[in-house]
Amino acid sequence: MAGIYLHIPFCKQACFYCDFHFAVSLKNKDAFLKALHTELKIRTDYLKDEPINTIYFGGGTPSLLSANEINRLLDAVAMHYNLASTLEITLEANPDDLTAKKVRELQNTAVNRYSIGIQSFFDEDLKFMNRVHNAQEAESSVKRIQDTGIENITIDLIYGIPHLSIAKWQQNLQKFFDLKIPHLSSYALTVEEKTALHHFIKTQKYPEVSEELAYQHFEYLVKATTAHGFLHYELSNFCQEGFHSKHNQAYWTGASYLGVGPSAHSFNGYSRSWNVANNPKYIKSLERKELPLTTENLSTTNRFNEYLMTGLRTSFGVSLLEVENRFGSTYVKHLEKSIAKQLQIGHLSLINNSLLITQKGRFLTDAILTDLFFD
Repeated sequence: MAGIYLHIPFCKQACFYCDFHFAVSLKNKDAFLKALHTELKIRTDYLKDEPINTIYFGGGTPSLLSANEINRLLDAVAMHYNLASTLEITLEANPDDLTAKKVRELQNTAVNRYSIGIQSFFDEDLKFMNRVHNAQEAESSVKRIQDTGIENITIDLIYGIPHLSIAKWQQNLQKFFDLKIPHLSSYALTVEEKTALHHFIKTQKYPEVSEELAYQHFEYLVKATTAHGFLHYELSNFCQEGFHSKHNQAYWTGASYLGVGPSAHSFNGYSRSWNVANNPKYIKSLERKELPLTTENLSTTNRFNEYLMTGLRTSFGVSLLEVENRFGSTYVKHLEKSIAKQLQIGHLSLINNSLLITQKGRFLTDAILTDLFFD
């Protein structure tokens, strides 16, 4: 199973916490789309004719594209790549873009899954993060997509926001359950360097982010989603049966994928490449029919550490047999030795020869991984 990711690097305004690559000006959009089409054509051989099971429009804000622009990109993918008979096509969208008119237009595309960046159902939280939409638009955008007959919807919610009480977090989740959305991606607010949020906290304009509050939110998140029958299938992802994100699941299981657009990453099992994170440089390079990318050949140790990093975040875990087959006995012995402490304190469990993060260890995944990586 392989996937294609298309990075659309435009936003109406910058969220204070975001460190993704984007621009707030659309003046280069036409030249960018032309470059994106060129890259799709040039990189035809990257996936070696593997069937494409998923296409993902990410960003940035892909919902800024028109339906015609989306269709032309999908036509280009179909022209140059081997598409599977069943295809998951996801469009990331901001609630304010999903007006009644825009949703009607999008019905004329092959998009069959929507990822809506809601983040919160409270206006004060949205203003804190400098989101464009408001709470009313958040709810109405979901209902408009549902009214088209599309069930495969996911939303994002952020926890750990200063002043987001446990009671308000419970209301956020209850709104999610009431809307009968089958998938949720939920992340702790993270302060990345060189973001506006980092500057505001450093200058004491905004309060510090509390790890303890985030942990309380996370505990309730897991408890509430479980009670409503959701599968906690990845550290930050929850779904009802049959609504896993096929695209993201491919990332976590080590499948090949092609990323096109500025800053987009690609992976073929043995090497990783990434495009320049600069729109003008990306466009100029593709005008010359040159790929603006850097490639890193991955050592066995790199691939082992990445397998750990992605596998332990999921409910499928890390198979010791798979470690033996992919990387050899040296890595199995290293893992058996390094997990002893984590097994003893209950952060990890070993079931049917598969290594799993326990509920106790879920919020400590990054720290646990540091102990397990092969150096």
